[in-house]
Amino acid sequence: MRIPRPPSRRRPPSSPRFRLFALGQTVSNTGTWMQKVAQDWLALHLSHGSGTVLGIITALQFLPLLLLGPYGGVLVDRYCTRRILLLSQAVMAALALIPALLVATGTARLDAVYGLALALGLTMTVDKPALQAYLAESVAPGQLVSALAVNSAVLNLARMAGPALAGPLILAFGPGPAFLANALSYLVVIACLLRADPGAVRPAPAVARAKRQVREGLAYVRGHRPIMLTLVLVAVVAAFGMNFQITTALMITQVYRAPAAVFGLGNTALAAGSVIGSLLAIRHPRTGGRQLAAAALAFGTLEAGCALMPGCIGFLVLLVPTGTAMLVFLTAAKARLQLEAGEGMRGRVTSLYLLATLGTTPLVAPVIGWIAQDAGPRAALALGGTVSAVAAVTIGLLHPRPAGPAAMAGC
Repeated sequence: MRIPRPPSRRRPPSSPRFRLFALGQTVSNTGTWMQKVAQDWLALHLSHGSGTVLGIITALQFLPLLLLGPYGGVLVDRYCTRRILLLSQAVMAALALIPALLVATGTARLDAVYGLALALGLTMTVDKPALQAYLAESVAPGQLVSALAVNSAVLNLARMAGPALAGPLILAFGPGPAFLANALSYLVVIACLLRADPGAVRPAPAVARAKRQVREGLAYVRGHRPIMLTLVLVAVVAAFGMNFQITTALMITQVYRAPAAVFGLGNTALAAGSVIGSLLAIRHPRTGGRQLAAAALAFGTLEAGCALMPGCIGFLVLLVPTGTAMLVFLTAAKARLQLEAGEGMRGRVTSLYLLATLGTTPLVAPVIGWIAQDAGPRAALALGGTVSAVAAVTIGLLHPRPAGPAAMAGC
């Protein structure tokens, strides 16, 4: 007899706390992507089109996650995630307001962009794992996979809207208003956090302050093969294959010579595909190891194909399924890690996921920028796709085959 799947895994969560969370993230991430486009445009303007400078800025923004990411996870396991988020969102609002003022006064310089990118990265070290933990606390355990997929859809709608709004805004008024819009967007997040009912939450037990908690988290991951393999695959794919902030910007501006209004459409196309991927993840919440590898393989193959596109329209069109494969892979990986992590370890495991997705970028982004500058953006994009595909095949072979139908049901 066929046993139906639990409906809660397919039905999007509807708690008031989750709705407020989704609203705040939609507004905030729209502003974040507006700032991202404005920051890249400003950096290219100040550096006269240097791909290496884009790589350095990306590295500085994500370097703190590489060096301090696990410590951020420890703080999330120790303290109230809502209070952490109220503080981190206020700090990021200030960091968005500063470049708006610099542009408005005509005093923006490349070293200031470097410093602000580094400061933002330090704040993200705590903010990112706190956001993931807050999301997990806002829904029932059986709805976690769907909640992650819904949140991804919300974030990618914002990712689609942000660059689309930023391009014409920059063309008409310069990058300053985009920075200002992002600063104001954080106020919406703070308002949503203040309105949320603190009692409507299921926090994990607080972890008492103790020595060697980072080392304890690393030992925990090493002892859990599914978590370890997932993190390794995510790290390689993210480091080499997800440098779109560099490659798409250079493909559009240098290969296709597109105007400013088209500058943000690369991110928009990726985001459109990611929304489709989110809907697929809600409908079919799969988190098996071989399915992760298959999604990563599809992503790498499509990315390499993007490098071969002769025209800008074809490039933008192929970015849509590339974004779909990327989102299916990341959502499944994130859900697998959250479901595998034990009590009191969610913050540290999440911080390692963020280290894998964001913290590895400083190691590779300058190299990708250098390759894009010397060998061309096509070569950098093709390299990222090829490395991602090879990693997917390798990690896929390391995952054990399911023993039978019972094992397949858990994938």
